[in-house]
Formats: sequence, structure tokens, C-alpha cells
Amino acid sequence: MGIAGLDVTGAAKAILSRSLSPIDLTEHMLGRISRIDPHLKAFVEVLSEHARASAKQADAEMRKGHYRGPLHGIPVAVKELYDIAGVETRSGSRVREHYAARADGAVIRKLRDAGAVLLGTTTTYEFAFGFDAPPTRNAWNLGHIPSGSTGGAAAALAARLCLAAVGSDSGGSIRTPAAANGVAGIKPTFGRVSKAGITVVSWSLDHPAPMGKTVRDLAVLLGVMSGVDPNDPSSRNLPVPDYTKALDGDVRGFRIGVPSNYFFDDVQPAVAHAVGEAVTVLEKLGAAIVPLTVPSMEGIIDSWLAIALAEAATYHQQSLRSKADLYASDVRFLLEAGELTLATTYINAQRVRHAWRSSLRAAMETVDVMVTPTLPNTAMKVGQILSKIGTKEETVFEVSARFCAPFNLAGFPAASIPCGFAPDGLPIGLQIIGKPFEEEAILRVGQAFESRTDHHLRVPSIAGLVA
Repeated sequence: MGIAGLDVTGAAKAILSRSLSPIDLTEHMLGRISRIDPHLKAFVEVLSEHARASAKQADAEMRKGHYRGPLHGIPVAVKELYDIAGVETRSGSRVREHYAARADGAVIRKLRDAGAVLLGTTTTYEFAFGFDAPPTRNAWNLGHIPSGSTGGAAAALAARLCLAAVGSDSGGSIRTPAAANGVAGIKPTFGRVSKAGITVVSWSLDHPAPMGKTVRDLAVLLGVMSGVDPNDPSSRNLPVPDYTKALDGDVRGFRIGVPSNYFFDDVQPAVAHAVGEAVTVLEKLGAAIVPLTVPSMEGIIDSWLAIALAEAATYHQQSLRSKADLYASDVRFLLEAGELTLATTYINAQRVRHAWRSSLRAAMETVDVMVTPTLPNTAMKVGQILSKIGTKEETVFEVSARFCAPFNLAGFPAASIPCGFAPDGLPIGLQIIGKPFEEEAILRVGQAFESRTDHHLRVPSIAGLVA
């Protein structure tokens, strides 16, 4: 696919060798957006002039010998939750009509400092309070949803409208769209990346997170985004590793846990098969596969929901009083339900959270990482209300949160990488979970798997609309 087929690493090499300029790369992406996005509907606003100015600046800097690193001159899409100075970011809601931040949020500032080119803002569910990103469609089949509130960014990345993207994950909204659109995404440990300058969904569950075409791209992005920030008291003052150094493709001796309960219950046959094949690949690479029994999952999703609703209702309390009619009916209903959450319910949910985090840590003591399906099914159809797997019926929320939200509750790092395709051509994701602040292990396992497979190299047909 030429320029559009490049990942961050490939584009950075081409830029350094002067065989590609940031200006030409950005123009190519803007051209693709103008032709493909009317079908995909992934972008809220394309920052054409802003992107062109940044690309020209990057080109000029590099001509003078000032190279900022592998994101210098790289076009990146941003979920419409992030504060970008002077840019209207409504968080998908009429409540924030015409809101434009005066200053960049922490992640945006770090991306700019790394020389990234901000292409535009991408769709999200209203205030990221759902597992879809209307009106965006799935890049692999326009009759299906992109899944997750970061679905706009994932669809844009899969369609080769950007080289990387940043979003957020409060209950799976980086991992589920990554799985549904056949790209890679990682939710870091809670506190690894600053949340300052990102619209709150639930302040104790929110995780800023990157998406890329490859695991190496995730390593580059996470290294730029991470670090302590005085504007986010929950950010941790820990050294930020060079995550790319973990990517040597060697997992010999790694112990990989595979749950024997919960995470393989009620999944589509194609999903079970693809994840099973992925485990076989990792075993052939020299990893030891360790059967695990995860701690009791009873009450985990209910506790996650109670915390999410109560914290969201607190954040929206003032605007819900003054602008209630501007919220979509379903989001307004959830926020009002959050206001009715008892203090005892919230506190008991926090107790469940603490117990789950401790028991999960104990269960993973004997392994380096754990692997599961990211989603129990492939992307649902547009307008589909229920997912039926065997005799089990679940809502979009239930099916999306089931395997991902537990790790938001625990704050453990988790990634999704492509591991196969269903017979109908829709992608399937492998979730890799690590211990707190051990993202390197996740990235090492993901890159080793990726180096022996070609799932991440496949491209949806919509991406071929423009050469």
C-alpha cells in the first residue's frame, strides 16, 4: 500500500533517510482522509492546516539536524476527549458545544514535544460513556460497529488514515476497538500516564492509552506518553523504561498463564479457535503455558459499574442540573442512576476492587503474563442490541466489558493485538495482561507473537480505495 502501509517505525526510517518528508506523509494522510472518511466517518474534525504547519515545522527542524525521535513528523489521530489548545473538543456531546481548551493536556503536550503531527479528532460515544463511537463504522465491514468509545481512532488506524492514535480506556475502550478493527492497543498500568487534560469518565478507572499498527509502535508511543505529572495526583513517579528494548522476539522461558475459568466461557467458536492457535504459537516460541484458575469473578463487573456510575455522576453533577436536556437519553439515564448510587454501594464496590486486585496479583505470581480473548465475539452489527453466543444473550455493554473491565478495576496493564479472523472476515483480538508497571513483558510477548504471524499485516478493503 505504499506510504499508507507504513507503520511508525517504517515511516520514521524513511523520514530519517530523506526518502520521505513529513510534509509528503501528512499530505498523503489528508488525501486519504478526504476520500475514505466519508464512508468510514471516523473523524470529528480534520485539522488540515494545523497538521500541515506541524509537518513543515518538523521538516525544517530535521533539515537543521534537530531530530526529536521516532514520532517526529508522524501523523497521529486523537480521540475527541483530549484537550488540544484552541481546538473544539466536545467529547461527543452537545453539552460541551464550542468548548476549546486554552492549553494542551499532558499527553498532547508530550506528543507535540516528540514532534508528532496531530491530524484531527476522532469520534467517541458521548463522554465515552458507551461501547461504540457513532456514526463511525467498522473498517472491515461497514455494516458493523467499530466497538469501544475509541472506535473512531481504531477505525481510522485500520483504514490507514493515520499512523497511530491515542484514546482512553475506562472499561475496555482501547482494547475492544483494537480487537474489533484488527490493530494493536495497550492500556498501561493506572498511574503510568497522566490523565490531566482528558475528559473524565471515571477518574479511578480511566487510562489514557495508545493504538498502533504494530506492537513496536505501541512501545514508541507509550514511552512518549508515560511519566509523572504534578497535574495528575494519581500519576506515579517511576522511571519510564525504553519499551522498545524489550522487543527482541524472545519469550523462551516466559511463563504465560491461560485461565481455565471465566475468560473462555461463552465465546464464539472462531474466537476460541484463534486464541487457542495464538497460545500454540507462543508455546512453539519457547514459552511455558501455565493453566490458571482466576479468582472468583462474582461481583467484579457490578462493582466496576457502580464505581463508574458514581464517579461519572459526580463529574457531571453541575452540568446535569443546568443542561440535562442536552445529554443523549441513554447517557442521561446512566448519570441519573449514578446519582442514586448509595455511598454504601460505592464503598462496598471499592472493597471488592481491593480484594480483586490482591487476589489477581496472587494468581499471577507464578506467571509473567496472562492471555485471554479480548472480546468473546467479533464486532456487532450496526443497530444490534443483543449478542447471542450459544444460548447466552448479552447487551453491547455486557459483551464488551466482560473480559476487559476487570483489569480497569484492578489497574493492571493489558493490551490487545490481532490474532486471527472469523470466517466472515472480522478481526479477533488476543488480550495480554501483565503485572503492575510491567508493560515490557506484555510488549515482549505481543511482539514475539506478531513476528511469527501476519494478522497485523492484513488490511481492510476500504483502505484500498486510495493507493
